[in-house]
Amino acid sequence: MSADEIRGTTHGTAPVPLSVLDLVTVGAGSTATEALRTSVELSRFAESRGFHRYWVAEHHSMPGVASSSPAVILAHLAAHTDRIRLGSGGVMLPNHAPLVIAEQFGTLEAMAPGRVDLGLGRAPGTDGATAAALRRTDGLNEGADDFPQQLAELLRFLDDDFPDGHPYRRIHAIPGPVQGSSPGGVQSAHRPPVWLLGSSGFSARLAGMLGLPFAFAHHFSAQNTIPALDLYRQAFRPSAVLDRPYALIGVSALAADDEREARRQVRATALNMIRLRTGRPGLFPDPDEAEKYEFSPMEEDFVASWGGNIVHGTADEVRSGLDDLYKRTGADELMLTTHAHRGDLRLRSYELIADAYGLPTGGLPTA
Repeated sequence: MSADEIRGTTHGTAPVPLSVLDLVTVGAGSTATEALRTSVELSRFAESRGFHRYWVAEHHSMPGVASSSPAVILAHLAAHTDRIRLGSGGVMLPNHAPLVIAEQFGTLEAMAPGRVDLGLGRAPGTDGATAAALRRTDGLNEGADDFPQQLAELLRFLDDDFPDGHPYRRIHAIPGPVQGSSPGGVQSAHRPPVWLLGSSGFSARLAGMLGLPFAFAHHFSAQNTIPALDLYRQAFRPSAVLDRPYALIGVSALAADDEREARRQVRATALNMIRLRTGRPGLFPDPDEAEKYEFSPMEEDFVASWGGNIVHGTADEVRSGLDDLYKRTGADELMLTTHAHRGDLRLRSYELIADAYGLPTGGLPTA
């Protein structure tokens, strides 16, 4: 596995490579079908403008997020793109048997050789009841506590290298390396790079100890960003994957032609989060609905706090905010996630940011 699969190329005046995190947002009055069509359009746009990778994130039981099946979505996006890296940001490993993930991402690698990332998280990506339904158990803490062991098992399946005497020694993830070592086999032993995702120090330390790339969820845990990145860098040990740390951060960013429209969308985003955190998840609200909503004093405090972590405004304001965030964190890559009620507004936001940084407009040469 080459480090080039991990380290991106900087384009235009961007301080580091830029990427996209897509939550496949479903707004009120829209459908999952329309949201997924937007994802195809956005992935093709991101590829044409030099964004390095395009990730989708596993969420469950949230009407406003249509990304419950990352592997299925990624297969669809692979059929509509040619070059951009595609991956999970992330798959929540405790929700699944490691063999299943190895098979899914081995299949994706066979579909789109050399451009698939496997980002892994240890959170459920949903509420406790839904997690119990996914895992067929009430022991939810077991998944998080066993994450290092689950990860080790997954890596063994991906590399097809269980030791002799192991109960899984004769079990193989297909598609996978065993097809290349079988008589007459010509299958490449290459497998997707594994990333660890996190919003606290646990995955940061583990990623560093294993010499893996690390993705931090700054977009919903901004207060922990710098401590987690510091911990990752301090714990880092060179590996066959990386000779030095590589960390990206997920950033909520929304650029609009009009500053007022950006503020309206941010307020709607905050209302969406209030409903989610109070057990009332729904479709992403229309900004007009958010403007009419009577926020309590406590909710207004939340709006101010949550909105403060979203880089938003005009294209120049967003560029300035992203530049400042890079300087404060030293992140190796910025992965932008844009929340808006309509797909066209999300696309416009990425277009404005790409233009602000002078990203290429004629596509990139095929490697």
